[in-house]
Amino acid sequence: EQDYFADGISEDIITALSKLSQLFVIARNSSFTFKGQNVRVQEVGAKLGVRHVLEGSVRKSGNRVRITAQLIDATTGGHLWAERFDRDLTDIFAVQDDVTQQIVGALALNLTEGDRQRLAPEHSRDTEAYDYFLRGRELWHRLTRETNIAARDLLQRAIELDPTFASAHAFLALTHGLDYLNRWSASPSESMAQAEEVATQAVTLDGSNPWAHWALAITKLYTRRHDGAINEAERAIVLNPNFAEGHVILGEALYYSGRSEEALESFARGKTLNPYFPDVLLHFQALAQFQLGRYEEAVDLLMQRLARNAVTDVSRALLAACYGHLGRFAEARAAWEEVLRVNPDYSLEYRRKVLPYKNPADFEVAVDGLRKAGIVQ
Repeated sequence: EQDYFADGISEDIITALSKLSQLFVIARNSSFTFKGQNVRVQEVGAKLGVRHVLEGSVRKSGNRVRITAQLIDATTGGHLWAERFDRDLTDIFAVQDDVTQQIVGALALNLTEGDRQRLAPEHSRDTEAYDYFLRGRELWHRLTRETNIAARDLLQRAIELDPTFASAHAFLALTHGLDYLNRWSASPSESMAQAEEVATQAVTLDGSNPWAHWALAITKLYTRRHDGAINEAERAIVLNPNFAEGHVILGEALYYSGRSEEALESFARGKTLNPYFPDVLLHFQALAQFQLGRYEEAVDLLMQRLARNAVTDVSRALLAACYGHLGRFAEARAAWEEVLRVNPDYSLEYRRKVLPYKNPADFEVAVDGLRKAGIVQ
């Protein structure tokens, strides 16, 4: 019951620290890999590639909250700073601010006035709205149809309580975006229109919110406004240099714009910031290598993805196209049979329609690979 609250507080502290260019901060997904595990700090530091580890706990009881936090040297295991906060729940925002400020002090960072402003919380000062937001955001991260619907309901309740809550608008936009990308709604085009409307509102409410710009970048990309998508993604990264998702959406926008070398640089940065990255990032890297004609490199990345995700149809389809261009026609046909096994309704025509290529000819290179193998006419 308390997980959503503890995870939410942790994520907000990560987000605040990520905004400082002087720090290298690992993304939520990778950090949470070690949640609840009895792992030596030195091992965590080595696996994530960091010099310091922040660990702690959050307990909520009635209207009281206790937060413990300690900053540890990942090389020696020594403590740089530790503190316990016992406060009323209404002081939760001040506690988060205290934690981030004291970590900055323990690391002896020299902050500009702009840095101090960036550290300011992005969330509502309404504790009930904030609680709905934390519950909704946690459900959104699960990326299923059912949790996406539940997340949207909670985020809408947060906005009803605080219509100026930019982060709630940003994640509400992302629920509509998931509906579009996964064809979960009756009208994907309407879902995309709703996503853009709410993301635009989020940016209007708080132009310094990186999640708002990230959500708007997604909507601009999938409505084929590539330059706008790149601008929004770059803005998100300026606001939060350690924003792994920001680097990945920038890479996607660059790839669909035909700028694959630059896209690979963005994808690599995203992987560095999120070492336990989602497997779809391997597919994005493979797409960029494919666009550059590096079919062997693309095959290697696609095989890595298949090892992590046995039911992906899109990576198998791209693998078949790679094999076609490499003259490995039997392997191409076998890969295509697997596409239709995991998704009998897989449609090249649908992909041609929805994938936001700036130059439609880029998509046809994949079709040519399938044609060479005799898979399509």
